[in-house]
Amino acid sequence: MIYLDNSATTQPYPEVIDSVQKVMQSYYGNPSSLHKKGVEAEGLLKQARAVAAQALQCKPAEIIFTSGGTESNNFAIKGAAFQYQSRGKHLITSEVEHPSVYDVYKQLELFGFTVSFLPVNRDGRVSLDDLKKAIREDTILVSLMHVNNELGTIQPIHEFGTFLKRFPRILFHVDAVQSFTKLPLKPHEWGIDLLSVSAHKFHGPRGVGILVKSEGVTLQPLLMGGGQESGSRSGTENVPGIVGMAKAIRMSMDNQVEKGKRLFELASRLREGISGIDGCVINTPADHSALHIMNFSVPGMKAEVLLHALEEQGMLVSTRSACSTKSNEPSRVLMATGMDVRQALSAIRVSLSGETTRDEIEQFLIALRTSVARLRPYMNV
Repeated sequence: MIYLDNSATTQPYPEVIDSVQKVMQSYYGNPSSLHKKGVEAEGLLKQARAVAAQALQCKPAEIIFTSGGTESNNFAIKGAAFQYQSRGKHLITSEVEHPSVYDVYKQLELFGFTVSFLPVNRDGRVSLDDLKKAIREDTILVSLMHVNNELGTIQPIHEFGTFLKRFPRILFHVDAVQSFTKLPLKPHEWGIDLLSVSAHKFHGPRGVGILVKSEGVTLQPLLMGGGQESGSRSGTENVPGIVGMAKAIRMSMDNQVEKGKRLFELASRLREGISGIDGCVINTPADHSALHIMNFSVPGMKAEVLLHALEEQGMLVSTRSACSTKSNEPSRVLMATGMDVRQALSAIRVSLSGETTRDEIEQFLIALRTSVARLRPYMNV
């Protein structure tokens, strides 16, 4: 099987698995305990926090360990909204956010907050002008993702953050789940107050992530209890997962330039190959998009049918965000770009990793060409 669904989750590095196993076997103490085993576990947390802080260009004290991207996004948004609601109850996000952001804002509307959902262009990008128009005197929070998980579109986060620096009462939250270790990230320089990361998107273990919270920002905790993570996130720390994440960060950050060049070559070949197959339409923009995500459609062909035809030939891809694949409705993200329903319902997402090879791309293109040709007589044209 050739795995091309890395935006949903990545295969952990063998070294990460070894690290997790070693910690579970030998460093099983509770970091809050005062005895030797507890102190050992606390030391591992401190080391992992330093690794994450260096990679994210922030202070160790600004790293909060969470259970993953969903919790990080929920904590950032709800924590900020409830903490600063005395300043105002207006929030801003976009129409193309991940469900763990979009649905949180929908929930906050039920709590009396007003939310502006910014539109996007055909490439899935938010314009700075629309952001400027949406800001009000009672705006307290803006959330915009860095890389879209379905289209691969890169939002101009640096530009947005620079503009938002003019408004010290507005916090800026960025969902960087699809960009961390793949694109440059400079939270402080770019004016980012809150930033979400998930380990299983860069060959780390599932169930662990990070929320970067700038100094001076206070959040209402989602979880109360033992006061771990400096009182921000109660619950006994997942030391094996956190150590595994730190190992994955180190390995993913190594040789980034070389990995980027190789990924560029793979993405270029993938785009060229898909474009050359009759009936295939590429949805991912040629400019301002991440190299590891390629979304395309075969209008008139159901995405699920093509997905399973590819799976029969050993190719594992997806139809949209792994958090919403059970829905029969067209993708909210794709529809927000103005795409017609027929094209959106046929969309397939191919997502690469640093472990993907040129031979795997070539095999996928052969399988895609074969599958499309075989299914064409049954297409709804």
